[in-house]
Amino acid sequence: LCEQLTPLCVTTHLCCRVGHNLPYAMSDSNRTDFTNPSTFILLGIPGLEAAHVWISIPFCAMYTIAVLGNFIILFIVKREPSLHVPMFYFLCMLAITDLIMSSFTLPKLMSIFWFNSRQISFSACLTQMYFVHAFSGMGSGILVAMAFDRYVAVCHPLRHSTILTNSVVAKIGLAVALRGGILALPYPLLVRQWPYCRTNIISHFYCEHIAVVKLACADISINSYYGLFDLLSVIGMDVFFIAMSYTQILRAIFRLPTKNAQLKTFGTCISHLCAISALYLPDVLSSLMLRFRHNVPLHVLILITCVYHLVPPVLHPIIYGVRNKQIQDRLLQLFAYKET
Repeated sequence: LCEQLTPLCVTTHLCCRVGHNLPYAMSDSNRTDFTNPSTFILLGIPGLEAAHVWISIPFCAMYTIAVLGNFIILFIVKREPSLHVPMFYFLCMLAITDLIMSSFTLPKLMSIFWFNSRQISFSACLTQMYFVHAFSGMGSGILVAMAFDRYVAVCHPLRHSTILTNSVVAKIGLAVALRGGILALPYPLLVRQWPYCRTNIISHFYCEHIAVVKLACADISINSYYGLFDLLSVIGMDVFFIAMSYTQILRAIFRLPTKNAQLKTFGTCISHLCAISALYLPDVLSSLMLRFRHNVPLHVLILITCVYHLVPPVLHPIIYGVRNKQIQDRLLQLFAYKET
């Protein structure tokens, strides 16, 4: 790595510690020369540089599946009038969120793996950081909306069409987008205000908030506190509302007269529960490990983050495609039409 960064070390008055991967300032007098760099250097997955090309193969395959799968969901729902109902509107919102969030990180990761294109401008770094956090929050909010849809469908089936009208669905979508966009604003604003005089090398594959602010020459406690507040308020509040919805759903299911009816009704919620697990588990795990890691290798933490950015966009269309007969039938009709 030091050999690859030799030009950078010369031009920025930095040198590499023996036995370390990251550069450091030669002296305090030179630190002011490095304040507020115009570009950052992304390392990808530090410690696994030799395996970057091999790692890129499954990552690229998964990203391709995610893009195709989510576009197919959007296409089918748009073409099929019988799918123009709240559940599939929310599924389309989730597909759009997955596409945008993964596209803000994975193409850059592929360029690092394939072309060693590690540079990212300061403004592009802040933009990437904002949209990743914004659409991450939106994805969580959409899962809450889908839980509410399941609650109404199970507990108030006769009033479902009157409660979740198209205008209500649109307002829910707008509220989710505004919440995600507003709560993500402090991230780039806080990052922008700090001086950066240590190094411009980010030990990550994208401009992850904590990984960037750790390079600042200032007290970054407010960044850490806000990140934790955002995690607990968004994920904590969303998990609370989802738990409340499923508490009512389970109560309604257990009141059904037959075991077959109970299983059939609960089966309508399986897809949503799988989507919740795919999104929340790696997100919470990566966020907590980044803040409170103890003897956990950095490449393990970054791989978990990769899982968070890749697995939900891949699994969501598969989960809903496999579990939903309407989407399956429409997909089979499309393939049958092409063959004829």
